[in-house]
Order: sequence, then structure tokens, then C-alpha cells
Amino acid sequence: MKLPFANYSIHKAQKDLLAGVTVAAISLPQAMAYALIAGVDPRFGLYSAIVVTIVASVFGSSSHLINGPTNAISLVVFSALAFFNPDARFEAYQAMFLLGIMIGIIQILIAVFKLGDLTRYISESVVIGFMAGAGSLVALSQIGNLMGLRDKGTGDQHVLYRIWLTITSGPPNWRSLALGVSTIVFVVLLRFLARRYRLPQFDMLLALIAAALVAAAFGWSHPGVGGKTLVSVVGNVPRSLPAFHIPQIQLVWVRELSGSAFAIAFLGLLEALAIAKSIAATTHQPLDYNRQCLAEGLANLTGGFFQSLPGSGSLTRSAINFQSGAVSRFSGIFAASTVALCVLAFAPLARFVPKPALAGLLMVTAARLVDWKRLSYAMRASRYDATLVLITAFAAVFISVEFSILIGVALSIVMFIPRAALLRWSEMTVSGDRVIRERLPDDPPCSALLLYDLEGELFFGAVPELERCFDEITRRTFKEGISCVVLRLKRTRNPDMVALERFEHFLRSMETSGVAVLLCGVRPDFSKVIDNLKFRDWLPNDRIFPEGLELYSSTLRAVRQAYQLIEENDCAHCGGEDPVAQGETVYYRV
Repeated sequence: MKLPFANYSIHKAQKDLLAGVTVAAISLPQAMAYALIAGVDPRFGLYSAIVVTIVASVFGSSSHLINGPTNAISLVVFSALAFFNPDARFEAYQAMFLLGIMIGIIQILIAVFKLGDLTRYISESVVIGFMAGAGSLVALSQIGNLMGLRDKGTGDQHVLYRIWLTITSGPPNWRSLALGVSTIVFVVLLRFLARRYRLPQFDMLLALIAAALVAAAFGWSHPGVGGKTLVSVVGNVPRSLPAFHIPQIQLVWVRELSGSAFAIAFLGLLEALAIAKSIAATTHQPLDYNRQCLAEGLANLTGGFFQSLPGSGSLTRSAINFQSGAVSRFSGIFAASTVALCVLAFAPLARFVPKPALAGLLMVTAARLVDWKRLSYAMRASRYDATLVLITAFAAVFISVEFSILIGVALSIVMFIPRAALLRWSEMTVSGDRVIRERLPDDPPCSALLLYDLEGELFFGAVPELERCFDEITRRTFKEGISCVVLRLKRTRNPDMVALERFEHFLRSMETSGVAVLLCGVRPDFSKVIDNLKFRDWLPNDRIFPEGLELYSSTLRAVRQAYQLIEENDCAHCGGEDPVAQGETVYYRV
């Protein structure tokens, strides 16, 4: 494994240090905000920005990917811990650490068995739908904090119902609402200015500091009578680094968390690999997907033993890391180290951070989580993509976030099978000008030869259509007295046992009936399978024409052989003279 400090130089270190400090400025507010999404103490988000980021940077493959707490993962963690009552904080925290360990083990096993490439079979439409649904749920879940209301409901109630109970529990706190809305406006304005004047993207950190200063200036974040503040604040964050901790384990928790662990494991890998691939497309850095999967697993496993929120690759922090000039994985180590120093130096100040301001940041983040351009593109592309987007998004909001992506993947497979099973077959003809092409409606019929072209996957799902093709050929041969059939298989793929059984039954039936069936354009995979099944033991050698090096040569050879096998050709279309006689110029056109 190539370490991040191999062939390292002072010049590279300077670039990585600058990028790491820039990333840390984003990581600090995001880490606390994402912990708030997950419904846990903000310090666990900060610990994740330290431990998960460092471990993934040391063992990862991408030079620019920054790991740690993310929006989508935190939302799934929130849903996974929803079976705990709001007051059962300690138990929920222990379960979250256990969840991180479970996620890490699953991701490590995926890497060990080299299954990282399986993530590419998750449709992009499913990911877009998940992000849209997750973003909507993030925004909805923060309405209560934005209004300054305490969370209501119990762990066995649906998230949407608990949100409803919260926002209808009483009048909003106008101070909280004003502070949260002002934070949203300030963040949007700062991002606009940063993009227009190419400034560092410190919008979230500056907005959070400004909100804390405003709340402190008006005395809203200082405890009053009874120790309560006029607006809810984050609370005390200990001035300490994450310590080793073995979480409690209860079998009922393992059962409740197992589905979420698998969902987060695959979602986390999907996020990390997608981000790494998108950046590598620009840098041309070679990536080792299974090694990156291993790094993700080691990071979450280690984080589970160091009181960290489960994490994955962060799109915003990775993009900022790349745009800031990072050249190696050391930038992630610098970013995590900077966060650790800030925790040691400024952690007590976190108790002045207003929750409504964090809620405002999360609402902005939720809007940015949705790729609106690609969402519109997917909705307009096809019904298949639009259906996947809508159902996945609906499942994220109304069923559960952790299972929505699994629902989307299952649906994409179910919807794809009929499309993959669409075996196309068309009749071809030898025209009077010596051209083999697709038969047109006004072409004269041929009573001597049937020529069909098959295209598609020859697997069990395509068998019904394959049987319809064979039934049509059988019906026509007996009705029209045809003695020879040519099947072109050049554009068929991946024959399986079920399809080959139908082929064998059809070929034997036609041979018994005295009809010669010639197979042309036979690809190497098809040829190998029929050799394994010993077709050549009973099928004459002049019936099979493998695809050769010459363009369309096997089709022409098969048609010539077919006319030689026809004993009496009284067809008005091609009778009397062999339309593709050897030595004549013949063309092939689809």
C-alpha cells in the first residue's frame, strides 16, 4: 500500500496544509450540523471529522477524497435510531457507536471479497431520487429547531408524524425563527459573493459565527432564570479528543440496526466512490475501488470505537479540497488535525452556537444536497428514470431513508429485466439486386428460404420472446412449404441454459421435420456453449457458420449453403438462378 508521505516534499506539504485548513473551516460547522441531523450530541460529529477523516486518508486510494460525517449518512443514522425514545440519549449513543462498527465490518468484507465494483450497478436515477428525498426530509426535520420547538413523539412513531407533533406543539419562538431565517439569508449571500469574486468558501463558518455573536449580543444564548436560554443552543462540547470506548451491545439493537447498517454501508461506498471517480476524471488519477472500500470500512470501524458518527466521502469537502490545490491524501490528515486543534482550543465556545442557526445551515445544505440540474435531466430522460427517481424519493420521505435506496435498487432491477428480456427478431430477404437486407412490406415473398436476424440477450427472461420467434418460423415453414431457414445470431449475447434448451428443441424438431436450420454469425461464446452441450454430435457441420474475420462473411456463406440444400426451388422470387452464387458480388445491408 502506497503511503501518503511517499515521495513527499515541502512544496506539496504547503499545498496540502492550505487545502486542509480550508477544509477544516467547512468541517467544523458541518460536523456539528450533521450530528444534529442524526439526533446526537454535536461532539460526535466533530470526533467523526477527526477519526474517520484521518483513517480514511491514510488507507484510501483517492488523493482528494475527504471522509467524515455527511448529510445523507447522518439522516439514515437518525432514521436508524428512531426506535429509541427522545429521552433515551445514552442508549441511542451506544447504539450509534455499535452501528458504526457494524457498517465498518460490512464494508471491510465487501473489500475483502472484492465486491466494490458492484456499486456501479446502482442506477444513478436511484441515487438522484434518494438525494431528493433525503434533502426534503432534512429540511422538514429542521423546522422544529428553526422554530425553537422541542422534539415531540416517541421512537415507534413515523418521522413525519413526529415532525408534525413538534411543529404543532405550540407557537414558534420568534427569536429562534428570526435567527434561523437570517442565517439562511446570510449563507446564501456569502456563497453568492464567494462565487462571484472567487473567495474562499467560508460561508457556513462565517454565518455560524455571526449568528452566535448576534445571539450573545442580545443575551439570547446566556442562561437566564432556571438556567434556560431564550434560544436553544448546542450545549457544552468537552475540550478533549475522542477516547477509546467499547460500546454496549444488545442483541435487540443488532437486529434493529442490521438493515440500516447494510443500507449505510452501500450508500457510503456509493457516495465515496462516486466522488472519487468524478474528481479522478479531471486529475486522471488511477483509483483502486476495493482499496477505497477497505479504507471506508476501517474508518467507520475505528470511529465506532472512538465515539464517532458514521461517515463517508463528503462531496462539498472533497470538492473544496481539490479546488484548494491539495495534491495528496495528507490534506485530509491536515484537515482532521486542524479540527482536533480547534476542538481543544475552542470547544467551550460551542455552547454559544444557536440551534436555529444550525437548522438554517442544514436547510441550505438540504437544498444543495439535491442536484437540481441532474434531477430535471432524469425526469425528462425517460419514464424508467422518472419512475425510479419519484419512487425512491417517495420511499425516503414516507417509508424510511435507510431502506429507500434498497427499494430503488430492487425496483430498478425489476424494471430493467423486461427491457433486457426484449429479444428482437426481424425477417430478412435477398433482394433482386443481390442485397441481403431487412425485408420490406412490399418485397415479394420467398417460398424457398426464411432468413431471420435475432438481437438481444439470450437468457431465461428472453425465452418467451424466443419461443414466439420459433413458433412463427415453424408455422411459416409448414404453411409455405419452406425447406431451409437461416438464423443470424451475430447480435445475440450471453446464452444461458434455458435459452439453449429452447434452441436444441427447435433445431431437433426442425431436423425431424426435414427443415434445415443454418446458424450464422455464431459468436465465440455461443459456439463454446453449443460445443459444451455437444450440439455438433447430432447437428451437421454445415449447419453452423461462426462469425469470421471478414465482414458479414458467415451470413453470405450460410445463405449460399442454404440455396445449395434446396433441391427444388420453384420460388417466383429467387427460383431458377442462385441469387448469391459463388463468385457473384453480393452486398449485406441491415
